[in-house]
Amino acid sequence: MARVHVRSWRAAYWDLLDRSMLMRMDPETRARRYTFAEGARHRTLVAEDAGVIVGFATTAASMDADVPGWGELSALYADPDHWGEGVGRLLIDAAREHLKAQGFQDAVLWVLEGNTRAERFYRRDGWLFDDLHRRERMWGFWVNTVRYRRTLDLPAGITS
Repeated sequence: MARVHVRSWRAAYWDLLDRSMLMRMDPETRARRYTFAEGARHRTLVAEDAGVIVGFATTAASMDADVPGWGELSALYADPDHWGEGVGRLLIDAAREHLKAQGFQDAVLWVLEGNTRAERFYRRDGWLFDDLHRRERMWGFWVNTVRYRRTLDLPAGITS
């Protein structure tokens, strides 16, 4: 999973973040930071191909104070070698269903500002940009992110 995470960051953010820092990212170091304890705040779903993880999606309750009781798609990454093969579509569908099963009716997600590929993907799934921006530190990078929101009961591609 960490290998997918690092490879995705390098491919998706190559023109958005410092390339030397992206190249220093290490899957082994990243893997040690993952926690999958029972009852943890986050739930991670994985996509596999022949027993190899090719993508993952992480969901949780949103921590954003302005949307109490909402869910969050905290992460969605597919290995770049599998982009365009439907891995992301399967993961986002499963993540939405998981959030609904947890009792959430609405959800948010945060996207690195300028990641137009991801923004197009989420808009096609019915997520709407809600004009919120934040600056945060992730993996040693200061990044600007933008928020999208979605009503979970609507079919993919239908906006609320």
